[in-house]
Order: sequence, then C-alpha cells, then structure tokens
Amino acid sequence: MSSFATTIMKKKLIIFPFNGNGLEAFDCLTDEFDFIGYADDTPEKQKKYEHFEVFSREIITQYPEAKILAVLGSPANHRYRHEIIGSLQIPESRFATIVHPKASVAKLAKIGYNTLVMAGVVITSNATIGNHICILPNTVIHHDVTIGDYSLLGSNITLAGSVQIGENCYVGSGTSIIQNTTIGKFSLIGMGSNVLKNVPENSKVVGNPARLI
Repeated sequence: MSSFATTIMKKKLIIFPFNGNGLEAFDCLTDEFDFIGYADDTPEKQKKYEHFEVFSREIITQYPEAKILAVLGSPANHRYRHEIIGSLQIPESRFATIVHPKASVAKLAKIGYNTLVMAGVVITSNATIGNHICILPNTVIHHDVTIGDYSLLGSNITLAGSVQIGENCYVGSGTSIIQNTTIGKFSLIGMGSNVLKNVPENSKVVGNPARLI
C-alpha cells in the first residue's frame, strides 16, 4: 500500500483543551491518527507552536469528520467535566478512545468512548472503564473494577479487585484503594491516600488511612 493511501485512511483527531492532559495525550498517539491540533477556549493559547497548533473551538466544526478527545480535568474542576464536555455539542460517535501502545488491557476488560489510557497502565480482567475517563501513567486497575463516567485517575494508583469508582470522581496520584470499596460520585481522593473503607458521595478524603476532610 502506498504512503498516500495510508495517510488517507488515518483518522483525523482534535484534542480539547490545550492543557497538561492534552500534552500527555499527544504522546499517546499512534500512526492510526492524523493529528490536526488542539482546540482551546483561551485566546492567548491559540497560536502555532513548534510541533502543533492551537485553535478555537471553530476547528471542531471545520473538520466534521475528525474525532475528538476531550481530556480536561483537575482537582479544581472535575465535578464539572460533564457540563464542559457536553458544551462541545458533538455526538458520541465523534469521540475517540486513545490507549498508549505500552498500556496493558485484558481481553475481557471494557473501555468506553472519549477515554485516555496512558503508558504503563494495567487494566485486568473484567474491569469496566466508563466514558470520558483519563487514566495517567502506571496506574493498575485489578479485576472487576468499575470506573464511572467523567472520572479522572492520577498516576501510580492501585485499585484492588471489585473497587467501584462513581461518576465525576478524582483520584489523586499514588493512591491505593482496598478491594470491594465504593467511592461515591463527585468525590475527591487526595494524593497518596490509602483508602480502606467506602467513601460517601460528594466527599473529600486524604491520608493514610484516608479520612474525610
């Protein structure tokens, strides 16, 4: 097959927004994608850089065939990811799912759309990863774990078997969660926490063992 034909078959991709997660997502891309650039709402960011360009949201409508990876999210705004991603007003079919080539995903695991899985992540048997999820490097997700939509997981996290993470949660880097534990939706788990019991909805916990704050 010619190089021209190979290029034509690639999926065009736009990443939203131009942030830390977006920069790390760029390094997860394979030859499957033809990267157009970033979309961002901040005018000061909208310019050409050395390796890519940042556009306004108009680029999303200018390339209706392009896939979108929306990877916004931080401890400050994780509760509002649903609203912000929804404001893009695109159908589910336009969202991409990106799995770094050096991630390990079990055959029986399930991964939803608009989900980013970075290098070194291990997802084992029967784990279910929802939609609009970011999983940072070297996190290990054991058997039968469920991660709800719009949640973010930092790096070097360990989720033991049958852990359930609710929607719109943020789990800080270096956290470990014991098996059969439930984290209620809209909760934030601080960095380096050791979670040994269920966490109610809309909670903030931190520490070893993790305590409500």
